[in-house]
Parts: sequence; structure tokens; C-alpha cells
Amino acid sequence: MENKPNILLIYTGGTIGMIKEFETGALRNFNFNDLLKHIPELNLLDCTIETTSFEQPIDSSNMNPGYWVDLASIIERNYSDFDGFVVLHGSDTMSYTSSALSFMLENLSKPVIFTGSQLPIGDLRTDAKENLITSIQIAALQEKGKPVIREVGLYFEYKLYRANRTTKINAEHFEAFDSLNYPPLIESGVHLTVQKDLLQRSNLKKKFKVNKQLESKILLLKMFPGMDSDTFNYLLDYPQLKGVILETYGSGNVPHQPWLLDKIAELIERGIPVVNVTQCAGGSVSMGLYETSIGLKRLGVISGKDITTEAAVAKMMYLLGQQISGVSFKTLFETSLRGEMQ
Repeated sequence: MENKPNILLIYTGGTIGMIKEFETGALRNFNFNDLLKHIPELNLLDCTIETTSFEQPIDSSNMNPGYWVDLASIIERNYSDFDGFVVLHGSDTMSYTSSALSFMLENLSKPVIFTGSQLPIGDLRTDAKENLITSIQIAALQEKGKPVIREVGLYFEYKLYRANRTTKINAEHFEAFDSLNYPPLIESGVHLTVQKDLLQRSNLKKKFKVNKQLESKILLLKMFPGMDSDTFNYLLDYPQLKGVILETYGSGNVPHQPWLLDKIAELIERGIPVVNVTQCAGGSVSMGLYETSIGLKRLGVISGKDITTEAAVAKMMYLLGQQISGVSFKTLFETSLRGEMQ
């Protein structure tokens, strides 16, 4: 008889970890040591569940790279003892954190599934129970004794997405996330429908490694009509700047202004990588398609292709943290490392 998969549930904070006091209507943090008492349905899952949490759970708006390292360290310490991990996280920055973990956890051969909720777990109409139960079920999925999912995923409202392909699209609907440039890996209905041809297939012989060096002195700059040279130059003159992500129009376009191109040329000459990502929720950067992006291509601006802004931020922090620069940085950024781009 095979042992049941052992899943570690990690609570970082967020709405899913709160329960409403019926007498007062106030929200309080949920005690995950009593998880099975409050959600008896978990006893029906064919796995064992253990829990841990941040010492001080946080609102996801307070999430930062230091907490990413804390979370990655929890997984690292427990990696050999568990078959899968489910991370409970506030939805506001979940795409950023899960994207970052996808780069930090190298040669991952087990599922790390992020989930959360729009309503607290004790609310009558909560989405928390379904998201939690199905996330654990997905983390426990095995085939011939090996995990089906071997990457970082994000599960919300009946769909498992590749985490570094996701963006939060709605602050109120249960369908809070979408992955416009890559299909769902699993859809939950009467049965779990797994799209096996879409899954990452890690080399099980390679040793699991956690990369904890992240460089956060980067700038994400969204272009808008009316951006002037004084503002643009002021922001990019930050003396400790290590990298820039430009959120551009459409397929990677910017105003055809000499001051803009001159400043970008100066940054690149100083060895500061500049990445071009689209403001659009879906689609891809294609520099050179229009005249307004030819200048960027000639300067050596890095194409973010169809990467999300969240994954671009995480990938830049990760690559800079590995002390990768110059031509190697451009080559690696434009290469899919964890299925984050095509």
C-alpha cells in the first residue's frame, strides 16, 4: 500500500486566513492548527496535511523580496519531507510572489500551489473553501508515484494557471486572476482536467536549489501620454538604479522623441538593462513592427515578449541577484527559464 502524499500548507497572510466572528462581524486571523476542525471536508482528501505560517502573517500589500526569501526558505527546509506545498497568500500581490518563487526555486520537481480568496474563510459565500480544498488536491496529484505538477502554480476559481503567467484582473469578482497568454494547466469541474502537454517537465535528476539573492533597486516605469523629458530623466537618474522595465504601448511602442531615446541609450551604455513589456493584459512586444519601436530595438533594449509585468519584475530581480549583466542578461531575459514567455 502506497503512502498518502504529504502536503505542507503555508500561510503568509491575506483574506483566506481570516474568519468572521458572528457575534461582532469582526474579522480575526484563523488558527491553522485547528484547520481540520473548521474545514472537515479536508478529511476526505487522499493526503495528509501539515500546517505552518509566517510568525507574523502580513497583508499582501506589505509583501516584499525579504518575505519572498522567507517563504522560499520554508520550502527549502521542508522540501525533502513533503510531496507538495500550498501557499495561502493575499490576492493583491500573489502574482508577484508566485512569479518570484518560480525563479527562486530552481530544478523544482514538486508542486508549489498558490491560492487565496476574495472573501474570508468564515463568510457564508466564501470562495476560500473551494480554492483551498482543490489546491491541496492538485498538490497531492501523483502519477506512478511522481507529482503531476512540478512547477509553481496559482489556483483560483476553478483554474490552475502557471503562476508566472498570471495577473490579477479584478478586485471584486471571484475570477480574480487570468492568464491571457497561456492556457490553464488544470480546470476543475466534476473532475480535474489536466492539460499534460502544457505542464513544465523538470529534470528529476537535477538537484533542487533555492536562489535567495534578489536585487530590488529597479524601476518599473509606465509610459503615458504627456510624459515629459524632465520627469523621465529625473526618475532614471536614481544613482543606485540597477535595472529598468518600461511598460510601453501596444506591441512595445514609445513616443518618438530624441530625449527619450537618448536617456535609454545612456542607461544601456552604463550597463543598466532596459526591458520592454507591453501595458496590454494580453499580447506580446514586437519591437520594430512600428516606427515608434525601431529606435528601442537599435539601442539594444531587451524584449519582454509576452511576459507579464509581474513576472518581468521578478525575473529582473532574480537575474540581477545572480550578478548576470550585459549580453548574458539580455540573452537570458529573452529566453524562457520557467515557462514565463514564448
